[in-house]
Amino acid sequence: MAHYRASESKREQFRRYLEKSGVLDTITSVLVALYEESDKPNNALDFIKLHLGAAGPEPADVEGLRMELADLQQKCNLLMEENKELRNRLMQYEPSPEEGAAE
Repeated sequence: MAHYRASESKREQFRRYLEKSGVLDTITSVLVALYEESDKPNNALDFIKLHLGAAGPEPADVEGLRMELADLQQKCNLLMEENKELRNRLMQYEPSPEEGAAE
């Protein structure tokens, strides 16, 4: 009988943990959405994964995002170089704050 109470206590702790972390609410809302779906999907597990965000982006989306990231990194590097070059040119015409304070 004591073993039963110990395992029941662990279950209750785990249930409170799931409730506190919002897992129960999230799963419940996904299951309700599946229940209320007028055209039931062929694969309920895919529906649940999609609504929980576990499905992840499509491979085509990932490749497009990788290409965009590479392009933006290249543009960022070019702009950083341009910024550095312009700062160097500006320093030729403008004294640094330390030099201006000394005069």
